[in-house]
Amino acid sequence: MADSIETLTKAEAEALATELRPKLRQWGEAYYTSDAPTVEDSVYDQQYAQLVAIEEKYPDLITPDSPTQNVGGAISTDFSKVAHDIPMLSLGDVFSKEELMDFIDHITENETGDYNCELKIDGLAISLQYENGVLVQGSTRGNGLIGEDITANLKTIPSIPTKLTRPLTIEVRGECYMPKQSFLDLNAKREAEGKPVFANPRNAAAGSLRQLDTRVTAERKLSTFMYNVADYEPLTSRTQSGMLDELAELGFTTNPTYRVVKDEADVDAFIDYYTQRRDDLAYGIDGIVVKVNSLPIQRQMGATVKVPRWAIAYKFPPEEAATIVRDIEWTVGRTGVVTPTAIMDPVQLAGTTVSRASLHNPDYLQEKDIRLGDTVMLHKAGDIIPEISNYLPAKRPADSVAYVIPTHCPSCEAELVHLDDEVALRCINPRCPAQLAEQMTHFASRNAMNIDGLGPRIIGQLFDKAYVTDVADLYKLTFDQLVTLDKFGEKSANNLLNALDNSRNNSLERLLFGLGIRHVGNKAAKLIAAQFKTMAAIMAAQQDEIAAIDSVGETIADSLVTYFGNVEVQQLIQELVDQGVNMTYTSAPAEEVPTTGFFAGKRVVLTGKLTTMTRPDAAAWLESQGATVTGSVSKKTDLVIAGTDAGSKLTKAESLNVPVWDEAQFAAEMADPKASENGGKIGNETS
Repeated sequence: MADSIETLTKAEAEALATELRPKLRQWGEAYYTSDAPTVEDSVYDQQYAQLVAIEEKYPDLITPDSPTQNVGGAISTDFSKVAHDIPMLSLGDVFSKEELMDFIDHITENETGDYNCELKIDGLAISLQYENGVLVQGSTRGNGLIGEDITANLKTIPSIPTKLTRPLTIEVRGECYMPKQSFLDLNAKREAEGKPVFANPRNAAAGSLRQLDTRVTAERKLSTFMYNVADYEPLTSRTQSGMLDELAELGFTTNPTYRVVKDEADVDAFIDYYTQRRDDLAYGIDGIVVKVNSLPIQRQMGATVKVPRWAIAYKFPPEEAATIVRDIEWTVGRTGVVTPTAIMDPVQLAGTTVSRASLHNPDYLQEKDIRLGDTVMLHKAGDIIPEISNYLPAKRPADSVAYVIPTHCPSCEAELVHLDDEVALRCINPRCPAQLAEQMTHFASRNAMNIDGLGPRIIGQLFDKAYVTDVADLYKLTFDQLVTLDKFGEKSANNLLNALDNSRNNSLERLLFGLGIRHVGNKAAKLIAAQFKTMAAIMAAQQDEIAAIDSVGETIADSLVTYFGNVEVQQLIQELVDQGVNMTYTSAPAEEVPTTGFFAGKRVVLTGKLTTMTRPDAAAWLESQGATVTGSVSKKTDLVIAGTDAGSKLTKAESLNVPVWDEAQFAAEMADPKASENGGKIGNETS
């Protein structure tokens, strides 16, 4: 790979780098921020390594927004921000023993002495801050400089001590991961509930740590290995290996598999040992980390903007096996996503027999160009989930034809929809049998229609007896029908009928959320219901009207318009109306906002990333000052506040000559809101 880069001219290298950067940013966003990877790690690593090689050969081609210049991903706006006084760096990667030995040779020139070999845990980097031995804050790595405050979630993990054995003030860093068995149990549970499964343990762990409900995190059975400190001065140890022992004495869980080695032969032996045994471990590893053992020498060697110079990660090559695709099955999930699965000749892979592998979505299937009869290479994502890496062209049958993506639902024959900006193929028929039971469970849930006593077991019986085919049928149930259900007596029947009757009076946002419309969560449902007041108004609303609601945006608006444009959906709403289900917004009105002041009555749009506050915090402050915060820019917009990486909204504001403030100007206004009121007008400052 490096040799091929060496042959490129500067112009060719620049063109390739320009192609690689947006792709890597998109993949990185999916992996680090959304916890939903779209490509296997080996693909990302290979193309990232290409970009590194280009920028090493032509340093003047490095751009500030290059993935090589940034650590991790974006910061979630759901959590408070935490600034890392000492940056949390990521590790540099090598993909062959030759590259690893080159790294060791290079640092050996400085007479560094021993090395410490550690397993590279496939999890999420975390930081734990202790004051006088008491845990006061826990955070994610984030972008290396600013992370997310997830203290409450981290306190639910048994391996994290809330109090140390000594009253140290120290910041300890390590990895939060999900054990293999916990991952398998979680995915089995989600699959049974009709929910999307996690791609691998790393993303399951990351998604679990980012839960707003700590009870969910506690249920996920996460664990940790701590392996570093921001500053070693509070410790007595002055070696990496000694630090691990001391952290264990303080009450942390550290990985006991580390080994102090003297030379390249010892490193090679350590790698070979765990390459053979990685499948037997209770947790996933994706490589071996080699560190200079002396902490003072680590400090002396320092770091680049992204990686330490005293450590490197050797990434395992993906274990693969060849097999033949015999069929492709399509299944329908609760939200209508139709997912392809390859059915293959059974093959041994990483200690298990594999005959099925998810193809994720139609785009993935077509991008890989998988066809019936193909010989494909299988690997296990995160050492657990079978995935197809690629097919072998030399073994493709002569009569092979491209696989045709289905156009109709395999369950109900309704026409499938490929929504804009989505890779998923969807059945949006509200009467699709494959979706109805799980959708009904969601409809009855606490945050939706809150129908007490109507759980999955009862719903399953109602479907089996053909008493219901959609949510409107719930309101047609009779006492005589209910008492025929297993373990459902007169009292239970009356209680359920009362719960159903009470749910008829729910405010509109509960119904809107209960319908299970793609992307329309609890918060969005309330914002939309509060804006339009009636179901009829929502159904008649245009996409841009919905998108203009703050925190709603174009994705939700498009999903809503598509959903209500379906004839079957319109018939379902009419049936609910006929059954007396409330179709109006009846929740308490929002508190009154100021009618005077600089921002009163102004339409403001927030775009880009804010570093000193979250966008929801900024929006809340603006609304408290009487502003209306919207999601799209138009001629009616009075002001755009643009953070970093602002995109199309900033461009549109400039084209319409809408005033633009940067974050510093906005922060100054927040600090002294009377300054503009007393003599300022909105200027056209840009960031």
